[in-house]
Amino acid sequence: MGKRVALVLAGCGVFDGSEIHEASAALVHLSRGGAEVKIFAPNIEQRDVVNHLKGSPSEEKRNVLVESARLARGNIQDLTELKADEFDAVIFPGGFGVAKNLCSWAVDGKNCTVNEHVNSTLQAFHSAKKPIGLCCISPVLAAKVFPGCEVTVGQDKNVDGRFPDAETASAIAELGCKHVCKNVNESHVDKANKIVTTCAFMCKAPLHEIFDGIGTMVQEVLKLA
Repeated sequence: MGKRVALVLAGCGVFDGSEIHEASAALVHLSRGGAEVKIFAPNIEQRDVVNHLKGSPSEEKRNVLVESARLARGNIQDLTELKADEFDAVIFPGGFGVAKNLCSWAVDGKNCTVNEHVNSTLQAFHSAKKPIGLCCISPVLAAKVFPGCEVTVGQDKNVDGRFPDAETASAIAELGCKHVCKNVNESHVDKANKIVTTCAFMCKAPLHEIFDGIGTMVQEVLKLA
């Protein structure tokens, strides 16, 4: 029997939802690993909508669940329907939607609040000692919800200009968590908390390296499941 994994999305599109390549990479690696996947997203309004062609705000309103359904090919459920006892693990791809819709990190940084259903989902898997996989900016969810945990968002310095958001590592440390520096093709496993993280697009790297890094995260999650 393959592992049962829940994938939680935050919309569709890097600037206001889930990062599409990261979500797709996670799904490909889960498929390769023989996992049975179900996709979820919160049924809430997006914090904002960004015109991805112009990179500028749009006045329209969009719903996180409806937009996430684009990535899920329509096969998706409201996050309130996710029951941790029906799954072996949960994975959160990144994208600004995580920092805008799943929590308020984009606005409030380390003082952010986490969506109640995202919080309860994380707490349920953690309490059940089931692994949690996160990539790109989504490790900040674990840093906020589980003080003292270990995560990576890549490097804590902007090495060779490849890590422009390196200050995120400092904010994670200020929350009382340990940031572990890793390359884009690596992941970090917090064995005590069963939290697996990788930096993905927090690093300016070729797409195949980001794909490979997400692969290591998925593999480690499936090992722990």
